[in-house]
Amino acid sequence: MADSTTAENPNANRSTTPVSTTFRDYISTQWAERTETLPAPREVAAFAAARRLRISALHPGERLIIPAGPARVRSNDTDYAYRAHSAFSHLTGWGSDAVPDSVLVMEPVADGHEATLYFRATAGRDSDEFYANAAIGEFWLGPRPSLAHVSADLGIATKELGALEAVLESTGATTRIVREADRELTDQVDGRRLLDAELADDTALDTGSPEADGDARLLRDLSELRLVKDPWEIAQMRAAIAATQQGFDDVVADRPAITAHPRGERLVEGTFNRRARAEGNQVGYDTIAASGPHACILHWTRNDGPVVPGDLILLDAGIELDSLYTADITRTLPINGTFSPVQRRVYEAVREAADAAFAIVRPGIRFREIHAEAMKVIAAKTAEWGFLPVGAEESLDPDAQYHRRYMVHGTSHHLGIDVHDCAQARRELYLDGVLEPGMVFTIEPGLYFQPDDLTVPEEYRGIGVRIEDNILVTESGAENLSIGIPRTADDVEVWLRAKGAAGSPA
Repeated sequence: MADSTTAENPNANRSTTPVSTTFRDYISTQWAERTETLPAPREVAAFAAARRLRISALHPGERLIIPAGPARVRSNDTDYAYRAHSAFSHLTGWGSDAVPDSVLVMEPVADGHEATLYFRATAGRDSDEFYANAAIGEFWLGPRPSLAHVSADLGIATKELGALEAVLESTGATTRIVREADRELTDQVDGRRLLDAELADDTALDTGSPEADGDARLLRDLSELRLVKDPWEIAQMRAAIAATQQGFDDVVADRPAITAHPRGERLVEGTFNRRARAEGNQVGYDTIAASGPHACILHWTRNDGPVVPGDLILLDAGIELDSLYTADITRTLPINGTFSPVQRRVYEAVREAADAAFAIVRPGIRFREIHAEAMKVIAAKTAEWGFLPVGAEESLDPDAQYHRRYMVHGTSHHLGIDVHDCAQARRELYLDGVLEPGMVFTIEPGLYFQPDDLTVPEEYRGIGVRIEDNILVTESGAENLSIGIPRTADDVEVWLRAKGAAGSPA
């Protein structure tokens, strides 16, 4: 485990940084003394501590290692924007300002666990790191926080990252690690396990059975921990949705420039992403700006096509806050401000499916019932329009499903610190799970008629519509958190008129 002065410098083979003793002595002196005022704990600290208590209760006597993960290389020595592993951020409250390679260790004690956050703190001027190492140096990336600052900020004990080595080498407790977060650290843990097995003359141990199964159980438990959001998380979801609404407003207002550009979808993406950077951290996932027939491609993220008046544009986007909580909202808009009769028919059918699904949401129903309710409407509408070879009731039979040709995806997924949150939860707690107050998920039915689909009349081909809202389960029912973004066909047209039709003055 490298400490703060030995982190690898990826530029060492081509660096022109001076290395003379004279230069090093000069650049290490005559700096103003730094004073540090420790912050009060951030609001999330108490909630993160409560989350740690819950995971502690599930893993008594086990050492739990939850890494933030390293920076990921995009090309050569250029990294992707850093994002800590979601489980790490959830248990620490450290969001977009987390330091790469940090590790949360929960050490078992008599009455639970003691949590310690290991990270690479800022280096002193007696090291050449601060000016010579582009990977972590202060001149390159800015100063990292001190151990005392982070401890006060997050309400958790902290230690220098180099001290983690002793923890990894210690025995006396079964160790569990979030394997996917940091491959190098996981390899170290596996190496220690193999060594311990050899010392115990246990040749049966390998990383594919009991220990790895325990790691998988930890990841599952951490995922299920997020199925029900605490009050702080719900407030973050409201803030992310409010910021996302501003992004949608920006796109609607920018339609004249968008339609004038040969790659108008890129302008849609850029306009929304600009708002994401201004009001949040970044986007929670790649923005889908799918105009015309591109809306029939479920994960269209190339966003390199024109935005043509007369077509629809499907915008699926969400702003991720500095806390890493994200919205996930879709609206499908008539570019010229008015739906054609066929576009309106398809749009309102999708809205009816969404409304039917929302109407049944309440504590006690099963998650999968939401999808089933939406599918009743999708089957009824496509049968009514004569697109199915059978009636709606027959199509809904599990062995038929003709209507799913026009909507192959599911209707809902959990939402929170990940756009597809709680993904490692067990089926009996997710798809077959019972809804509880505090759960947050999407409702997002759609209809997609491919440009070459001969089962539908020509006027439907190339139309793709999805309406997606973010839903909170309450004590007595549900709240549509994104209801403030217009969603009926009439309200969408009023919204677009208020912002000015594409190519026309407001």
